[in-house]
Amino acid sequence: MTALLYLIPVALFLGGVFLLAFRWCLRTGQFDDPEGDRYRILDDDDDVPLR
Repeated sequence: MTALLYLIPVALFLGGVFLLAFRWCLRTGQFDDPEGDRYRILDDDDDVPLR
């Protein structure tokens, strides 16, 4: 029972840390272009001439 006295605050703290990290990602624009990553893999970057 005393383990819950430690586990509940730790869980709340970790949840708060992840919430802050998620808000930071939203503010810095990490999720601005979700469609771009899908098509970026199809882009052919072999336009550089070989030496």
